Amino acid sequence: MKHLFIINPVAGGKDQRLEIMGAASGALHARGETDYAFYVTRGPMDAVEKIRAAAAEAAGAGTELRVYACGGDGTLNECCNGAAGLPHVAVTQYPCGTGNDFIKQFGADKALFSQIGRLLDGEVRPLDLIFCNGRYSVNICSVGVDARIGTQVHRYSSLPLVGGATGYLVSVVVNLIRGINQRLTIATDGETPCTGDFALACVCNGTWYGGSFNPVPEARPDDGLLDVLLVRGVSRLTFLRLVGEYAKGNYARYPRYIRHVRARTVTIAGEAPFVINLDGEALESNRAEMTVCPGALRFLFPAGLGK
Repeated sequence: MKHLFIINPVAGGKDQRLEIMGAASGALHARGETDYAFYVTRGPMDAVEKIRAAAAEAAGAGTELRVYACGGDGTLNECCNGAAGLPHVAVTQYPCGTGNDFIKQFGADKALFSQIGRLLDGEVRPLDLIFCNGRYSVNICSVGVDARIGTQVHRYSSLPLVGGATGYLVSVVVNLIRGINQRLTIATDGETPCTGDFALACVCNGTWYGGSFNPVPEARPDDGLLDVLLVRGVSRLTFLRLVGEYAKGNYARYPRYIRHVRARTVTIAGEAPFVINLDGEALESNRAEMTVCPGALRFLFPAGLGK
């Protein structure tokens, strides 16, 4: 068994590489494991090539590779993109980021992901992925005002006297001023496309995103389906009235504004380019093609996690 720790040195707002290396080395040596390596990322998607190279080396040696995403949801996304479809590679998260949204779906058990010993003793099970425009997402893809707000936070949080949560608030205000709705054409599972004004389209494999949004609590990342919420165009006042209910997963109370669909494919097209949010990472295009990939990721669950 080979172990590769992918460390994002800026996750969580501070460099935690020494703490991670120390904890991992101690836990590995306690189990007699000596075949491990640490890789500190240098930029976006930097980990993908490293994982694929390590996977090829492991395949040549006839052994398995386990990848530990030491960072937030962006780091986990990179690791999933590097490991997708590889039958001898498993990925897990050692949460060091600000949000760590993907593992929130495991409730109180999410704390087990912070124990390296439990990860080393864990169990591998298949999870679905979303394939969108050449990239994979393990958690949630979205298009619309929420995608713009979430992926633009870094523009404002790095400004003097702003930072963290204030940066998110600034991003909300800026995007509300710019406008909520977009003219989009959306189709699910090859059905007749629907063209109209939409505030957002959220495609869920996991359940949490944006730090505090839990739009479809019943979504599962291993059922071979995507839970899709389509929010029709609304006024700013209606958006502000609904956003709290949307965040709590109360979409079924508002059928006038929100449609819930379970599908395997989602296609979204726009007259102008729009932002696509993939696990907090941004792409830009005038077309998004999303497809569920059942069991495409081997995911390492920590020992003691409920089924």
